Amino acid sequence: MRKYVVTLTKEERDTLEALSSKGKHSSQAVLNALILLACDEGEHQAQRSTNEEISRVLNISMRKIDRVKSRFVLEGLDEALTKKKSDRIYDKKTDGDFEARLIALSCSEPPEGYSRWSLRLLADKMVELEYVDTISHEAVRQVLKKNELKPWRNQAWVIPPNQNINFVAQMERVLDVHKRPFDPQHPVVCMDESPKQLIPETRDSIPCTPGYPARHDYEYRRCGTCNIFIACEPLAGKRLVKITHRKTKQDCAEFLRDIAAQYEDADTITLVMDNLNTQGPGSLYETFAPELAKSLWNQFEFVYTPKHESWLNITEIELSVLTSQCLDRRMDSIEVVRREVKAWEESRNNKDSRINWQFTTEDARVKLSRL
Repeated sequence: MRKYVVTLTKEERDTLEALSSKGKHSSQAVLNALILLACDEGEHQAQRSTNEEISRVLNISMRKIDRVKSRFVLEGLDEALTKKKSDRIYDKKTDGDFEARLIALSCSEPPEGYSRWSLRLLADKMVELEYVDTISHEAVRQVLKKNELKPWRNQAWVIPPNQNINFVAQMERVLDVHKRPFDPQHPVVCMDESPKQLIPETRDSIPCTPGYPARHDYEYRRCGTCNIFIACEPLAGKRLVKITHRKTKQDCAEFLRDIAAQYEDADTITLVMDNLNTQGPGSLYETFAPELAKSLWNQFEFVYTPKHESWLNITEIELSVLTSQCLDRRMDSIEVVRREVKAWEESRNNKDSRINWQFTTEDARVKLSRL
């Protein structure tokens, strides 16, 4: 076998050492750089490693080392660092006409008996329609990837009706409220609610060990539900959470009274919330005496998000944080939920965690200009 001698200059060694120790490079380039550095027989190498030692340390074959050395000697440093391109020439089955037909097919209705197009279903249909003699699902995938199409996926999304004037008016009203500056006498508070299913463990979980994640039994027993009321003041980093057995008008009214007590020194509390039948001044009058209901109502300025657009309620963000940090586990009783949520609420309030809302009316007029 012909022997190839690798001799690196100081500049080449510096380049290879930098490539193998810092920056973002392909694993193939880093591995080839390490091979060349170890094989160097130049004057700037203190001690050369044998092919056997390199093979054992880098866990590669001897032929791999010889290929890298031969490409360096015959073709230069740049060619040695990259994978050699194949000399084989493949007949290309796809062209512009094929891609256009495939894209049109993937955007059409799937055949009867199927809910959506799959890669194999598209490949079979292209052959059935005689657009191509044979085609693999991998070739179909590459065409769809190039055109950023994923017909096998869909998302559930609430799409507002076009040119809905009421939606636009309510949206801009909420966005104007969100950009108000911080004012202790006129705080902006957002309110939301969410159910929580009470589920106990039927079997003891297995804790995590080195190399293995924690494991929970998929079987569970349902113990009812509870409801989570949450209110947050984004600019002040305050939040208030209450766990109730149900979500009735009376429960909502009691939570509104808790919010009013939290801001008893404020002149007016601007409350942003979803437009639900359980939330509003009517629930106050249904729960309390008229005098108390009217005094509570006078403390609030109710601002409702548009229908199907609860993402405009900043409390959605806080509720997501609560779910991911505290509620993303099985809890078997409302007492456990109350205890855990109370600890989370105190911890997050002590950290002064605020929400920086960035979406403005100007952004909405650009992104939702079709409305």
